[in-house]
Amino acid sequence: MSGSNSSLNPGSQDPYKTLGLDSGATFDEVQKARDKLLIEVGEDPLEKAKIEASYDALLMVSLKQRQLGKASNAAVNASKREERNGDKPEASGSLLTSFKGVGFLKQEEKGTAFTFFPDLFLPEGQGLTVRIALGLLVLVLTLVSPKESIQVILSLSTLGLFISQVRRGKRPLPSLGWSVVLLSIGLILGGLLLNGIPQSVEFSGSISRDHLEALPALILIWLGVLLLG
Repeated sequence: MSGSNSSLNPGSQDPYKTLGLDSGATFDEVQKARDKLLIEVGEDPLEKAKIEASYDALLMVSLKQRQLGKASNAAVNASKREERNGDKPEASGSLLTSFKGVGFLKQEEKGTAFTFFPDLFLPEGQGLTVRIALGLLVLVLTLVSPKESIQVILSLSTLGLFISQVRRGKRPLPSLGWSVVLLSIGLILGGLLLNGIPQSVEFSGSISRDHLEALPALILIWLGVLLLG
């Protein structure tokens, strides 16, 4: 990747050159170059339009590659985020962000069918590593913490799921809805798990029945952090 230019080349029709990139740059580099240039040009609408047009052109290339099974996960996830964020006000004005975003229940463009479930996809690179590490840390902390702390851990984990969805482009209301749904389902599963264990069974160490009841909820919340977007 070549360094992004401080000013754009007005005569360039090559989207890579417009973004200050070498031909064949990765999609992650394309995104970083666009974000950097949008900051550099400030409020200049013409320069912003050039940047977004170049970005859209490269995104469309990635979408075509996706249809051929050649697109990277970064390009696929970026195209989903563009569609999902389409109805949010953007300072740039990208052509692809003119699509309607995905709500908790969204109406399809063709027909009147509604879909309840959101898109599921794994983050990439450091984002995935951080989420896995934090999830394991929370599970370990839950098992070694006193049972009086379990409710606090569950509350913070649910809040973390909400923040994770919002940061990945989901609307606050459906993000809150899915956070509460996963917490509730997990607690129900935890209760069913305890009902299957006789009261006479004794647990070793610091693990109690409260710890076991919280585990399904924490696992579901962790999966939500990894997959919901």
